[in-house]
This record gives sequence, C-alpha cells and structure tokens, in this order.
Amino acid sequence: MNNEQYTPWNITEVLDSDEAMVAYLNAALEENDPHYFVKALGNVARAKGMTSIAADTGLGRQTLYRALSSEGNPRIDTLFRVLDTLDLRLSITR
Repeated sequence: MNNEQYTPWNITEVLDSDEAMVAYLNAALEENDPHYFVKALGNVARAKGMTSIAADTGLGRQTLYRALSSEGNPRIDTLFRVLDTLDLRLSITR
C-alpha cells in the first residue's frame, strides 16, 4: 500500500514577485479564455492579499472572491479597479 501523502499545490506560493505575477497574467492572457484570465487575476489578488485589494478597490472581499473565481463573470470596471490596485495595465497589440 502507498503511504505517500500529498499537499495540494497553491499557485499563490510561487507568485512571490511582481515579475512572476506579470508573467503569469501574460501567460493567462495568451490562452484567449476570459474565465482563465479572471481566475489568474484572482490568484494574483490572493497572493497580494485579498483584504487589501478589497479595501483599495472599495469592493467587498467576498464579492472579489466570487468575481475573480473560475465561475466569476466580473464587470470590466471591476477588472480595471483590481488591475489599477495591482498597478498593472492591459495592453493591446497587433
């Protein structure tokens, strides 16, 4: 019998620098899946501290958890407020 124990992997543990967060969000954008990107942004927000993100955006913490989940469908202004709080900007290129 296998007695190995596994610890669930937590993405926020590797999002330990601004560079890692930017690279992660850029990779999520490349998937061209809005739900995937929203979930990734939620992971970055959790890594930075959802309570402080909520306070800085003026949105409720639970509201942000729901909006930035894989099932979330946040309004564009919510996304922009979170990105602004994280001092991040989206860029459109051709």
